[in-house]
Amino acid sequence: MTHDGAHWCSAKDQTIAPDHRLAAAVATVENFIPKEDSQRRAQQTVLDFAAKHQDALHRSCLDGHFTGSSWVVDHSGSSGLVLLHTKVDRWLQPGGHADGNGCLGSVALREAAEETGIADLEIWTDPIDIDVHLFINRSASEPSHLHLDIRYLVKAPPKAVVRGNEESQALRWIKKTDLTDSELSLDESTQRLGHCGFALAEQVLA
Repeated sequence: MTHDGAHWCSAKDQTIAPDHRLAAAVATVENFIPKEDSQRRAQQTVLDFAAKHQDALHRSCLDGHFTGSSWVVDHSGSSGLVLLHTKVDRWLQPGGHADGNGCLGSVALREAAEETGIADLEIWTDPIDIDVHLFINRSASEPSHLHLDIRYLVKAPPKAVVRGNEESQALRWIKKTDLTDSELSLDESTQRLGHCGFALAEQVLA
């Protein structure tokens, strides 16, 4: 199966002029091809938000901002990695803030490496999902705001060693059948990301 030039790579850093960084992020969202209505709605919400907020790549945009996250699979693509997030006390995928980086794949890959501790990760260059969700900060150090989350598939090398960091209480490899496990209580968007990630992994890692 062809994927219109998408491929695995070990780095997604790009040199983007400051004036073009938001445009680069917007182009990534515009080029995404939704597979279901929830993705289509999220895509339009992100585009509308970015059109009204020129600082949408930065946390200083208090209404919301871009984030990048990933579904990390093992080398065979049969298991995905979730972490018990310290701040929100929920099982989620690795991810974090763009902090001005318009190359959202680079953001997702950076966060995956930092939060899992796995070396030599590779990323599928096209995003696999888009989600918009309200982040509620329990500490009240910042107002509740939107996360405009652009999501990717990331592949771990053979015999990957998971280390994690202070942002998670635990990390766990799960199978597709675990996405609805009541113990994990993955929310709907995380389950969707997992299904998207496993489906693509079955195609490109078979």
